[in-house]
Amino acid sequence: MRKRTIALLLAMTLVINLTACAESATETSTLDSAGNDNTEISASTIKPTDNHFVDNDLLYADDDDTSVITMYLTVSKGTSSENTNHTWEEINSYSVYDYEEMGVERYAVSGLLQVGDENGPLEGELGYGKYSPNAVVTIRGQSSSLSPQKNYKIKLNENAGTWNDQQTINLNKHVYEGLRFRNKLAYDLLEELPGMMALQTQFVHLYVKDETEGVNAAFVDYGLYTQVEQPNKSFLQRHGLDKNGHLYKINEFEFYRYEDTIKLKNEIGYDITAFEERVEIKGDDDHSKLIAMLDDVNDYSIAIDEVLEEWFDVDNLASWMAFHILLGNIDTQSRNVLLYSPLNVNKWYFISWDNDGSLRRTEYRVQDKNKDGWSYGVSNYWGNVLFQRALKSENFQSVLNQKIERFREILTEEKMNDLVQSYANVVKPYVYSEADILYAPLTSAEYDVVCKGVIKEIEENYQLYKKSLEQPMPFFIGVPESTEEGLKFTWDVSYDFDNENVFYSFELADNFEFKNPIVLETDIFVPGYTFEGELEPGQYFVRVKSRNESGEEQLAFDSYVSNAGDEVYSTRSFYVMQDGSIEVWVYGE
Repeated sequence: MRKRTIALLLAMTLVINLTACAESATETSTLDSAGNDNTEISASTIKPTDNHFVDNDLLYADDDDTSVITMYLTVSKGTSSENTNHTWEEINSYSVYDYEEMGVERYAVSGLLQVGDENGPLEGELGYGKYSPNAVVTIRGQSSSLSPQKNYKIKLNENAGTWNDQQTINLNKHVYEGLRFRNKLAYDLLEELPGMMALQTQFVHLYVKDETEGVNAAFVDYGLYTQVEQPNKSFLQRHGLDKNGHLYKINEFEFYRYEDTIKLKNEIGYDITAFEERVEIKGDDDHSKLIAMLDDVNDYSIAIDEVLEEWFDVDNLASWMAFHILLGNIDTQSRNVLLYSPLNVNKWYFISWDNDGSLRRTEYRVQDKNKDGWSYGVSNYWGNVLFQRALKSENFQSVLNQKIERFREILTEEKMNDLVQSYANVVKPYVYSEADILYAPLTSAEYDVVCKGVIKEIEENYQLYKKSLEQPMPFFIGVPESTEEGLKFTWDVSYDFDNENVFYSFELADNFEFKNPIVLETDIFVPGYTFEGELEPGQYFVRVKSRNESGEEQLAFDSYVSNAGDEVYSTRSFYVMQDGSIEVWVYGE
């Protein structure tokens, strides 16, 4: 599968902007910062100031993408001083939200990790012939931790050695993903695409022996997992990057300044817990470069092309966005991204993280889940200040479009068919084995339907990308406000790439289906509407849509989730209280 043509010598020697002159090597096909194809580029012509993103291809040279290795994990109680004095049942009973509510760190157990085959641990592999623990085991993940099947983080002790040069072993079940191989497929595809950085992955068949409640336990089959490389300083070094650089994992982060939480570590009010709710610190903890970048991103007096030139590699940013647009990985507008910057270079690079949301359109249709709304193409990224400003730049649009077209040429339907079938042949028997079948979100027949549909999704997402460029962009509905004139409703302007006039429809109702609406107004040119009547105390709903002169429509970002769990798009809910005040509906309250 490894068809990337970047020479191995180049991957070893060209570290972003930090090496001296690279040794002679060739690259038969790549894209420059304008998105143009350049052929037969000699490495000796690449200057250290080019700042382009190059992965270490040696990491994947011997990979067999569909191979499965077997791991044996024996868990036991440790000590209270290391927080490992817990049972395996406790480890698997609590979610990360439970730990937050209890105000304690995640429970851990001691573990002996051994690597082998289906007959047992193998001589020469990690943990062979060992009897005492060599690791600490906790759960990992966020929403996935609510599932009965947990993801695990196995951190090898300092003196225990490594596995595949990795000390932290992440095992992911991907419980909400029916195929159970999308994340690995995406990372394997990234290895072949210029301007992108992949992570090492491996299918793992896990057996667990629980000795936390007795010593006469036997190994139990826990089914198939995907091991994903841990982003940390060792990860940076393995990939030929600056191990002393900055590395953040983005969580609910839309590149606003966030002055209340994004602070220097010695600044008054700095709270690392609040900071890491936005971005988790995986590298250097001097946040001055991050803050300086955010200052410029949010300074509209600085042209966005200048900001991109100063702080980002346009080639990398456009490559990252193009890849996720084509794979339909919608959960990337404000999370599931690693942000990296070398210590002494003012450039930030995007690295993909958690791709199990990729290629899900067919599965959502099979499950009768409508996930469209505005979440496709460029409109999916419009709520992020950096992405929105970049997409308004004709220069960035040009690079993005060329990346989209180039990646589309690579990710052909024929190629995707071969890959999907090869992964499914390996993974499906595990999904419907005794260990996993009770938790499989698809039937066996549905699994085959989804596999067949996935191969066509690159083209479907490409067409949605083209459509999104013709539509107005999504916008936010404001909080209703009581004024002397009446109840005032506001919303943001809906941007149009072709500078067409945009009109709005406004609806007010006492039901989210908008049957017999109290107000229905169309062709509103200036955003906003004032309701001069009176509303009885109760719950109400506002729906606003935009439409350009070409007749292309767009929804608002806002949505309402019904008691049945159905998401109602382009809708905001609010309450009129007994005293006439307004309270806004918040999901979960």
